[in-house]
Amino acid sequence: MLSRLINFLRACCRLSSDHYVHIGPDSAGRHDGLLWYKDSGQHLLGEFSMAVVQANNLLEDQSQIESGSLSSLDSGPYGTFVGVYDGHGGPETSRYINDHLFQHLKRFAAEQNSMSVDVIRKAFQATEERFLSLVAKQWLTKPQMAAVGSCCLVGVICGGTLYVANLGDSRAVLGRVVKATGEVLALQLSAEHNASFESVRQELRSMHPDDPQIVVLKHNVWRVKGLIQISRSIGDLYLKNAEYNKEPLYAKFRLREPFKRPILSADPSISVHELEPHDQFLILASDGLWEHLSNQEAVDIVQNSSRNGSARRLVKAALQEAAKKREMRYSDLKKIDRGVRRHFHDDISVIVVFLDSNLVSRASSLRGPSISLRGGGVNFPAKSLALT
Repeated sequence: MLSRLINFLRACCRLSSDHYVHIGPDSAGRHDGLLWYKDSGQHLLGEFSMAVVQANNLLEDQSQIESGSLSSLDSGPYGTFVGVYDGHGGPETSRYINDHLFQHLKRFAAEQNSMSVDVIRKAFQATEERFLSLVAKQWLTKPQMAAVGSCCLVGVICGGTLYVANLGDSRAVLGRVVKATGEVLALQLSAEHNASFESVRQELRSMHPDDPQIVVLKHNVWRVKGLIQISRSIGDLYLKNAEYNKEPLYAKFRLREPFKRPILSADPSISVHELEPHDQFLILASDGLWEHLSNQEAVDIVQNSSRNGSARRLVKAALQEAAKKREMRYSDLKKIDRGVRRHFHDDISVIVVFLDSNLVSRASSLRGPSISLRGGGVNFPAKSLALT
């Protein structure tokens, strides 16, 4: 039965192989089918590992690591910036964030000559405002861009301090050694904005007391206005400005009643952590990973194997769990093409950032070579919905 379903879906979604293009130079990573990976690299404060596996026809996840100067001025500050952007409705928002968020952060860091919560919040705000402005300008020719958005998870390590900022349901998890036992425990650092959490539903209800349908249980899944699971994002103009929730937007996105205040927010949850010697590594990943692995399972996988290839190992573990849930072999899952693959798992992006305590303790004086790397996979041009 399952094999017939796969064959049917594959026939519906089959696309000729000459449409495939590689994203990112091969010298900075490798491809294995729908998997892209960079097993090991060096950032200012230690090693890192990255991996991305594609499930959608168009890769909607984007990710990046930037290390060196975090300012547009040579005077610094210096450190490491990591971002995971899980798009929905299309890849345009996540691609835009990948191109612009770090540049905004560098600009505001230069203005303040430091890294801070305020710098990060301003960078998120500038990215949101400029993307929505682009969407508004294209409203008459590309109205469906109003329904494209992205989660946005960022980690910034600077001067021995770790900042974690989040919109949506991607997740950052710290691996921390317990001195007494030597075991490494998982500590979640990011707050998630998904209507599956009672606290998020209560927040939405308190912000929209006059709307009994602000969150709706649909097909056993809680959704904001019955449309989307997350409550905070970049993009999604159709749920932030009622002027863009009407024709010519597709009917499935249009609400019956006009709204007076934005339904979704772009205000990130930001936490600040002073790093300590027993903080070993940080895992940042889109929710495609966390659908299949718990925080502690992910930390154990990283801790119990070599650093080299740790992100790829996490992706493999998640895919093995996805296959097991469908009572199929992992080797068979890997044969399923993109598009069809989305029926079995989501796009998954993972970055593991290892923290060398000797380097972290000297962070304020470090001036190592800069690196800039983006996670990549097999992809298509965005065609008619592309943003310039």
